[in-house]
Amino acid sequence: MQNKVVLPDLQKKAFIAASIDQVWEAVATSKGLDSWFMLNDFEPVEGHKFELNRGQFGVSPCYVKKVSPPHHLSFTWGKDWLVTFELKDLEDLTEFTVTHSGWDADKVTEFRSAHTVVHENMDVGWSNLIKKLYKYLEKTSEDVQ
Repeated sequence: MQNKVVLPDLQKKAFIAASIDQVWEAVATSKGLDSWFMLNDFEPVEGHKFELNRGQFGVSPCYVKKVSPPHHLSFTWGKDWLVTFELKDLEDLTEFTVTHSGWDADKVTEFRSAHTVVHENMDVGWSNLIKKLYKYLEKTSEDVQ
C-alpha cells in the first residue's frame, strides 16, 4: 500500500491599505480578478461555473463553492485545487489571506504538470499576484479620490 504524499497548503497573508469593500471588489468580481489575477468569466454566485484563462497555460475550469461578502470567497481551480480568499476589516487596513489547497505530490494537473513543480511555482506566484493586487488597489484608490 502506497502512502499518499500531500503537499502543504500555500497560504499568503497581506495587509492592504484599502477598505474591505474595495478589496472585496478586487477579489470577488470578474473585472477585479482580470486586473491582478487572470482573465475570467467569474460571478460571485455559489455554484457558478467559470473559467480562468491562463494564457499560454490554457483555460482552467472553476466552480464557486462559497461566497460570504465581504469576508469569504472560495472556488475550485482545475480538477484538484481549492482557492480561498478571506478578508478581515482592521479599520484602516484589510487583512487579506489566500489559501491554495488540494496539493498531492502524486498528481499532475490537467495540463500534465506535476503538482510538486506547480506548488513550488505558485508559492512564488501568489506572492507576485498579491503585489499586483496591491498595485491594482492603489490605482483604483487614486481613481476614487
